[in-house]
Amino acid sequence: MKPRPSRLGRREFLQATAASAAALAASESHAQQKSRAAGPRRRSLIAEENARPGSLDWQLTRVRLDKTGGHRAPAIEGYCSRQSVKAGETLDFMISVNPDAKFRFEIFRTGYYGGRGARLMMSEGPIPGTKQADPPVGENRLRECKWAPVISFKIPSVWPSGVYLTRLTTVPDKATEPYWQSYIIFIVRDDRPADILFQCSDNTWQAYNKWPDSYSLYTDPRGAHAVGTEVSFDRPYGKYAQIYEHPLSIGSGEYLLWEFPLAYWLEQHGYDVTYCSNVDCLDAAQITRCKTFLSVGHDEYWDVRQYDAVKSAINSGTHALWLCGNSVFGRTPFKPSSSGQANRILQRTGIYAGLTDKEVEESISVFTKDWKRDPRNEADIMGARSIVPFNGGGDWVCTKPDHWIFEGTGMKKGDSVRGLVGWEHHGSPANIPGLEVVAEGTVWRGGTTPAHWTATIFPGPKGNLVFNAATIWWPQGLSTPPGHILPWSHWSRPHGPDARVQRITQNLLKRCGA
Repeated sequence: MKPRPSRLGRREFLQATAASAAALAASESHAQQKSRAAGPRRRSLIAEENARPGSLDWQLTRVRLDKTGGHRAPAIEGYCSRQSVKAGETLDFMISVNPDAKFRFEIFRTGYYGGRGARLMMSEGPIPGTKQADPPVGENRLRECKWAPVISFKIPSVWPSGVYLTRLTTVPDKATEPYWQSYIIFIVRDDRPADILFQCSDNTWQAYNKWPDSYSLYTDPRGAHAVGTEVSFDRPYGKYAQIYEHPLSIGSGEYLLWEFPLAYWLEQHGYDVTYCSNVDCLDAAQITRCKTFLSVGHDEYWDVRQYDAVKSAINSGTHALWLCGNSVFGRTPFKPSSSGQANRILQRTGIYAGLTDKEVEESISVFTKDWKRDPRNEADIMGARSIVPFNGGGDWVCTKPDHWIFEGTGMKKGDSVRGLVGWEHHGSPANIPGLEVVAEGTVWRGGTTPAHWTATIFPGPKGNLVFNAATIWWPQGLSTPPGHILPWSHWSRPHGPDARVQRITQNLLKRCGA
């Protein structure tokens, strides 16, 4: 009989956590705490949060995969019970430790924090941990863990919306033995009106997650785009599986790689931003409470309800900034978990309508007979779409320097931000009244195969605007947070922060009322 995982009693854990939270809040005045509990003024919340001391020690220091070329870190790994959670709600943490060992449990909120990148919100441990069983391979190659919760934690009311990292660290019995670490990522959301809604691209994080060993939407023996393949949020995030090595990706999805530079920059400048996951945008009301919707980084996989909600929000006057590439491409409806919890499984059923038949035949024709071509065209809500070839890199070239987005940049026609376009992109602008192509150029796959990308902007029906930056790497032009590594793919790479990219983003946000 296998030992059952140890579980810290909820009352015991919450009591300990309350003491920890009290200690961490000691530096706040009573007036500050009262103000935060009552709901701070919109425009001061992020600035007030980032004025608090950041942590010098929040990154992963020691990580170990199960094998060379592996994706999981079995010494300690875990996942949580929801993609996002509101303050006051309880989040369960499922954690496995192999071999059995005690571990420390720390939660950090990511942001600017004086350039440190994260703030310690609570810390507990040592907590006893043990190994939990690997899940069997289910129908459609689904790997769905059914681990017991080790910790149940009620999110404190004073924790602001943000992207949170739980750092797990084993505590060895002997000081001469090494410790091992990994993350669990989750999002704290809220319902307040805000200037900016930062939607994390966690559907795509999960689509590419190979945990425990090559079980993503891309690893079906039938081929990389097999129809019907499923992935579950009920499993840890393994190491990032594409274009370059990044140890901070263990347990954190793709957030620290592609999205964090934008969150860091927004909070550095005090923008009124709130955060959510893909699943939170199935309801248009969660989008329209904010002035501007942001799709960030690599936002490839969408449920059709999300498409409909975003289209409805744009039609009702919400601004949309697509600071991303390869977005709204794969049609992946949510399914409930085996326990009945809604929206915990993604199933690939096809693509949205953007690709031409010729592009499909050139790229992924082996599956076209099974794919459902959804009638919704991603270009209708973005202004441009994924094009073939999908991958590559190039320079972001100004073609309309008199447009207001270039105010203060000094850019002239033909000036470029070197290497900013990649590793996937958008092109083929939609036929939308008033749409303008503000930047365009050539992207190269492997340095040999060209394609034409386009950055676009068009007016929404209520005077709102929709901008498409046309590259996954747009956030790389805004900041380089602690621990961030610039990517390299298809013989192309971005250079990092660029004052022109920063000014363009500022111009856009200003027009959006931020």
